[in-house]
Amino acid sequence: MTTAKNALIIGASRGLGLGLVKTLLADGWHVTATVRNPQKAEALQALGKVVIETLDMDDQPAVAALGQRLSGQVFDLLFVNAGVKGPEVQTPGGATLTEVGQLFFTNAVAPINLAQRFVGLIRPGTGVLAFMSSVLGSVTMPDASEMALYKASKAALNSMTNSFVTLLGEPTLTVLSMHPGWVKTDMGGEGAEIDVETSTRGVVDQVNAYTGKGGHYFINYKGETIPW
Repeated sequence: MTTAKNALIIGASRGLGLGLVKTLLADGWHVTATVRNPQKAEALQALGKVVIETLDMDDQPAVAALGQRLSGQVFDLLFVNAGVKGPEVQTPGGATLTEVGQLFFTNAVAPINLAQRFVGLIRPGTGVLAFMSSVLGSVTMPDASEMALYKASKAALNSMTNSFVTLLGEPTLTVLSMHPGWVKTDMGGEGAEIDVETSTRGVVDQVNAYTGKGGHYFINYKGETIPW
C-alpha cells in the first residue's frame, strides 16, 4: 500500500489555497495549511482533515517559529500560495511607498524568506517546492498594463526564485513557478475563464508530473511552459 504524501500549503483560507487543500485531500494527501486569521478560516476548518497553523508570511519571526514547530516533519510538497493583488491604482504614480513596499515584500520577498527556512523539510529527491506565480510575471508578454505593479511583483518573485535556486546549489530539488490560469476568485473576478476546481486539479497534476525531475520550471496549470 502506498504511503500517503504530505503537503504544506502556505495561505489556504480561501480561493486557490483552499482549493489546493481540497484537491490534495481528495487525492489522499495529508495536508498542513496556514492561515493568517483562524477566525476567517471556517471553510478550511470544515474540511476536518487538515492540520491548521496560524501564519502571517510577512512576519519573519512567525515564519521562523513555524519552522521550529514543524521541525522533523517531511513534506512531499511545499506550496507557497499566499499573495496579494496590491493597491487599487496600479500605475507607478498612483500608489504610495507603503503600498508598493507591502506588495513587493508580500509577493516576492516573503515567499523566498519562507522557502529558505523550510527547504530542509522537503523530501530529498522527490519533493516539490512550488510558488503561485502568474503569467503576468512574464516580462516578454506585454499585457494587463492596468495591473502594472502586480505584474512587476510576480516578475520579481520569478527573479527571486531563480536566485534562490541558484544559491541553493541543489539540482535535484524540483521548483515550480506556477500560473494557475485566470481563475474565478476574489482576485480573478467572476469574469475569469476557469473555476477553482479546474485550476487546482491541473496544478496538482503538474506537481505529480514534475515530481523527481529536478530544476526550475515556469509553467501553467496545463503543464505548458511560459516564457520568462
